[in-house]
Amino acid sequence: MQNTVNASFKEAILFWIKLGFISFGGPAGQISTVHHELVNKKHWISEKRFLHALNYCMILPGPEALQLVIYMGWLLHRTLGGIIAGVLFIFPALLLLILLSMMYVVYGHSPIIEGIFLGIKPAVTAIVIAAGYRISKKILKKPIHFAIALAALLAMQFNIPYPIIIIGAGILGFLVSQIKPEWMNSNGSAHSSKESIQSSARALIDDDSDQLPHTNFKIKPFFIILAVSFLAFALPFGALLAFFGPQHLFTELAWFFTKAALLTFGGAYAVLPYVFQAAVENFQWLTTAQMMDGLALGETTPGPLIIVVTYIGFIASYSHALLMDSPILAGIFGGLVVSWFTFMPSFCFIFLGGPFIESTRSELKLMPILNGITCAVVGVIANLAIFFAIHTLFPDDLNPLVQHEHLIFALSIMVVASIAIIKYTQSIMRVLLVCGFLGVLAHYFNVH
Repeated sequence: MQNTVNASFKEAILFWIKLGFISFGGPAGQISTVHHELVNKKHWISEKRFLHALNYCMILPGPEALQLVIYMGWLLHRTLGGIIAGVLFIFPALLLLILLSMMYVVYGHSPIIEGIFLGIKPAVTAIVIAAGYRISKKILKKPIHFAIALAALLAMQFNIPYPIIIIGAGILGFLVSQIKPEWMNSNGSAHSSKESIQSSARALIDDDSDQLPHTNFKIKPFFIILAVSFLAFALPFGALLAFFGPQHLFTELAWFFTKAALLTFGGAYAVLPYVFQAAVENFQWLTTAQMMDGLALGETTPGPLIIVVTYIGFIASYSHALLMDSPILAGIFGGLVVSWFTFMPSFCFIFLGGPFIESTRSELKLMPILNGITCAVVGVIANLAIFFAIHTLFPDDLNPLVQHEHLIFALSIMVVASIAIIKYTQSIMRVLLVCGFLGVLAHYFNVH
């Protein structure tokens, strides 16, 4: 007998709150958690409907885990459900990262905090290495896949803009699939799930369920959502222009991260080099050391990894103390500005495209383009790992007299953490806690 499945609005809200606090492990881990909870445990969504939504989110710019959560909330409880699901997925990490950013600027030079970062920084590099390794195992199956990944890595070394690399990889993937389909097609997937299990329970939204009324594609609601989406950008951006002018830091942050939100194909690890390059080299909002510390803080919070942009906005604004002569207040406002313009487009993409995707419910024809992009993402992640490793092992501001000891310590942490994550599948939080503790010990005994 099939189980009776129900998903009340209250029950869904409680689940989204829970998810916001437990969603560690990066995009793949978060997607796996959502899949396990909604498909295998609660039976709110069927396997095919879940994968259909995930395929759509994977071809969108922006954080796919967040977009999947918004899609699931919208599918279950209309637009309000999608908004609540997305906001609750982000909010705990947003609040925690702002608090951590405040502690960083106030206590960042205390011995304990310096020791924690001493251990966490090489661990973060190991996390990036592990992410690249796992994705490469799932994606790189054929020679053309390795060629695209290597080309992307070399392109990053020559400072070719990230959007050009991603667009070029997508076009190349499409062209190769048209000429030699067998060269490009692969059974690998960056988000293939090993948790897919059959159950006797019929899902609330099942493979053959009738289409829900709110998921029908209609012209009038589409244009209403499009208008609201435009206003969600135009009104706050216009207010920033009116109050601060086009050359002000807050306005520059809003404009840059709007562009980043529209170009971040491939997930958080892929877009970090793009944000890194702009924030550190082009605009000089942060130093390399501050950016490395920010990623370390971002890894310790739940929610999407790209939440690290909140830290970027905070530190950039704090350093300039541009609001009411209060650096902390300026930092908070800058972090919120960056967060709004980074994450708001994800909600718009789902509410605009969701009804069309649900109405067609046919296999998306963009997989060759997606395959090319995901191959390039492997190369981009490799570039990020190299960048982090160099700046972790050879900090610019380190006294040459302690460089050798620091190199040995950082390299040891990096290797051990990589093995712990890749071979022994230790959780990221456990690795960070251990490495942070070792960093405090090393700093105390001056063995770095």
